[in-house]
Order: sequence, then C-alpha cells, then structure tokens
Amino acid sequence: MSEKKVFNTLRAPVPKGPYSQAVIYDGLLYISGQGPIDPRSGNLIKGSIEDETRVTLENIKTIVEDAGAKMKDVLKVTCYLSDMKEFASFNEVYKEFFSKVPPARTTIQAAKLPMDFKIEIDAIVAIRS
Repeated sequence: MSEKKVFNTLRAPVPKGPYSQAVIYDGLLYISGQGPIDPRSGNLIKGSIEDETRVTLENIKTIVEDAGAKMKDVLKVTCYLSDMKEFASFNEVYKEFFSKVPPARTTIQAAKLPMDFKIEIDAIVAIRS
C-alpha cells in the first residue's frame, strides 16, 4: 500500500498556512494552489494577468521538476481567475507552458483569491518511478 509523502522544494514559494506545498501518493504529485509569489523573497508579484500567470506557472514548473517530473507529465490543472474577462490573456501565457498535449483543465472565476491574486493554479502530476 502506498504512503502519503509530503513534498517541498525551497525553490518555490514556501506555504504560509497549514498545508503542504505538494503531496506524493501512489505515483501522483498533488500540487497545492500556487499564485504569483516570488520564491526568493516571498513577496507577491502584482502585475498584469500575463505577469501573474507566468510567475504562477513558473512556480508550478519548479515544483514539478524538483519532484522529478516534467510539464508534459501534468495530468490535470484547476485554474482560478479573479476576472474571467482576462481568460484570453491568461490562455496566451498558459499555452507557452503547455504547448503540446496539454493537461485536462478546469478554469473558473473565483470571487476572491488569497492576497488579491489575479490567478491561482493547482495541479496533479504523474511521477515516473
């Protein structure tokens, strides 16, 4: 039987609450919601939806790679936007990270995101043994 294992990397934002950056279970990496936080300073990066999406996806990519996977191994993402009017601009940056065989995805508008993020993304990733 598999055992749940907490996964953290210091190269991505450190959680500021009672949750794990990611959890590995039965060959899958479950990444907690990531936002536009500079991993070195821990500060929020405020900017356009494109800027915030890029930082958020770079944080996801760092966690994925430090866990031994690649972005092509991302199976499912859930994206939370503070304003669905920015969906097209968000998609342009998103395509840079998932240009081939994109993962399954749900995108919703959230009434309020932590620290007034414009975006938050979580992910499920296949970890190859």
